[in-house]
Amino acid sequence: MRLKEKISRTGDIPVMEPQRQFYFMELAKQYVEKLSEEKGRPLTFCVNTFGCQMNARDSEKLCGILENIGYVETDSENADFVIYNTCTVRENANNKVYGRLGYLSGFKKRNPDMLIALCGCMMQEETVVEKLKQSYRYVDLIFGTHNIYKFAELIVQCLESDSMVIDIWKDTDQIVEDLPVDRKYSFKSGVNIMFGCNNFCSYCIVPYVRGRERSRKPQDIIREIEKLVADGVVEVMLLGQNVNSYGKNLEEPMSFAKLLQEVEKIEGLERIRFMTSHPKDLSDELIEVMKQSKKICRHLHLPLQSGSSRILQQMNRHYDKEQYLALVQKLRAAIPDIALTTDIIVGFPGETEEDFLETMDVVEKVRYDSAFTFIYSKRTGTPAATMPDQVPEDIIKDRFDRLLARVQQISAEKAGALTGQICDVLIEEKNGQDESLVTGRLSNNSVVHVKGDESLIGKIVPVHLQECKGFYYLGEVVNES
Repeated sequence: MRLKEKISRTGDIPVMEPQRQFYFMELAKQYVEKLSEEKGRPLTFCVNTFGCQMNARDSEKLCGILENIGYVETDSENADFVIYNTCTVRENANNKVYGRLGYLSGFKKRNPDMLIALCGCMMQEETVVEKLKQSYRYVDLIFGTHNIYKFAELIVQCLESDSMVIDIWKDTDQIVEDLPVDRKYSFKSGVNIMFGCNNFCSYCIVPYVRGRERSRKPQDIIREIEKLVADGVVEVMLLGQNVNSYGKNLEEPMSFAKLLQEVEKIEGLERIRFMTSHPKDLSDELIEVMKQSKKICRHLHLPLQSGSSRILQQMNRHYDKEQYLALVQKLRAAIPDIALTTDIIVGFPGETEEDFLETMDVVEKVRYDSAFTFIYSKRTGTPAATMPDQVPEDIIKDRFDRLLARVQQISAEKAGALTGQICDVLIEEKNGQDESLVTGRLSNNSVVHVKGDESLIGKIVPVHLQECKGFYYLGEVVNES
């Protein structure tokens, strides 16, 4: 949706960030006001997020900028501005986006003024951008993971241009603070503490699309969390591809454990979560900080990927089976009530039945509270995609089914350990199935349903856990009198 006349700019365009982006937000706001007048209604936007919590947090930033310049959010993709924030961890994620784009073309034909933007990890792949240029010419804006802060500037370029705007960076060392954010929840929020990844696991595309690790300054993180708490947030999720390596590239290096201690001091903050943790960087210092903490949640997501030391070496994970099990032993000794969850890949190239049984052995020894199990997906552009001895699909399927059955059995056996106890629950939302219930989470991330209304949402309340129904508890709020 472009105006016939460009709005004349006043004053010099700032060079420094974020002042430059606030300049373009003001300019974009004028465009949106004029376009709204032409349409006789507010302009709408829809952001669809694919992928991880890092992407979800990025989408909150996109929404914050769009609302700042005058767009109104809608759930419908029949909107004036549709943005797909993409994931590219697996190739079927790419195919899903192409399918959605085909669906959008119908809306675009009926409303030629509609703007379509694509951003996120998938856009960092050259082959993807070439395909979009050739086969999806009705897309208006393409940008990647490194310059998401430039969104307002890119919107103005888009509104002033008659052709597709493409702005992809290979990498960046920039972190731009203080731009608008529209949070999905008023009482909890993700907080990026670092960007990028240096691990280069052989099956993973993330380092190639997210770039090298760069940590935010601790004072900027603390300042952001203090603002969030002042705005009603009681729980934060500290986000990074590998939070345990936080701070290594700062001018004054700081460990993740030290950062957690600083976050803990923030008055009014009740709960601290973080993800993702890489086993190779999980220090004794961090375990001790978690043990002593009153605010860090009793839950740790610790990806295993495989129980075979040979396969772990092929995956470039930098730990072996024994080191992983020793780490779990340390965690359980220090924090007996910790809930451990994990990721496991089945069918990595060269995986034998013996390798798979090593994974099953770790599952038996650790007894995870839950596990995300994945069939290995060949990812073009990663070393594993060209490795010999790709495992036949029927063998992978058999192993996957065996693993899933055992993981679920153990989860069911472990569920209900807190039945009869009174535990604090952060109430997060109305229950989708039963209007008389609200739903929340324990510190260990278990789901709890309790009788109650919307007035409880965002509050941490004591709940008597009366019954476990497999993967969730039914409870009753305890009135403190």
